[in-house]
Amino acid sequence: MRLLRLYFRLLGAHLRSLLEYEGDFWIMMVGTALMQVVNIAFLSAVFAKVPAINGWSFWAVVAMFAMVAIAEGVGSLFFEGMWNIAWQINQGDLDYMLVRPYPIVLQVSSMQIGINGLSNIVTGGLMLGAALSHVDVDWSLARMLLGVVVVLSAIAIKVAINLATNAAAFWMQSPGPLFAMAVHQAGDLARFPISVYPLALKAALGFALPFAFVSFFPVSFLLGHGRAWVGLLTPLVAAYCLVVSGWIFSRGLRRYESAGN
Repeated sequence: MRLLRLYFRLLGAHLRSLLEYEGDFWIMMVGTALMQVVNIAFLSAVFAKVPAINGWSFWAVVAMFAMVAIAEGVGSLFFEGMWNIAWQINQGDLDYMLVRPYPIVLQVSSMQIGINGLSNIVTGGLMLGAALSHVDVDWSLARMLLGVVVVLSAIAIKVAINLATNAAAFWMQSPGPLFAMAVHQAGDLARFPISVYPLALKAALGFALPFAFVSFFPVSFLLGHGRAWVGLLTPLVAAYCLVVSGWIFSRGLRRYESAGN
């Protein structure tokens, strides 16, 4: 609990500094919300021509877009500092963190806050709520609780992938998160049902980089569509991703030699 309190105090300090520039704050919030509006407009244009995408309705795909937006929003708002790992390695800034009595991975994650994440969480939540309200799902208490666990697990998977791919900078020694950004862009494929992709992409999105468990399989469970039972594996996949990402970060940290060495 002490670590969590300290973590949120650090994020709060960054948030207060960002709120000193209210114009920037509102521009970022509105700009991020407009991006989601454009996504919905794009989907509306697609579904105006086709009734379904491989059996998935308009609102089902909206739910997938919403899950990606929420996961990315949480990653930006609470763990944006992960995207600075490459720069901190390049500049030798990890030296300061190594001597502080606080877990390095938490120090790195709380080094920055992405205020655009708040807008993504809000708009993504609205999209998910609208999608669920337009589908016929028999909501029981157990199903709602499982749904919350699955959604939280999907978010944890996205955060874990961000940490693992950014930790690759310990080996690549680039000042920018090139590899992490490439993987992040590949994750946009998870906005659509993976059943529309060829076998190689299905394997990549379902197992190698399990972005499908950020959107497709959780939505399958929430809507009771397709192989809904696979969505129940999301918490297990999240635990696996968190363990692997933590291991990659710790292994990479052993390679750290400070700047100039």
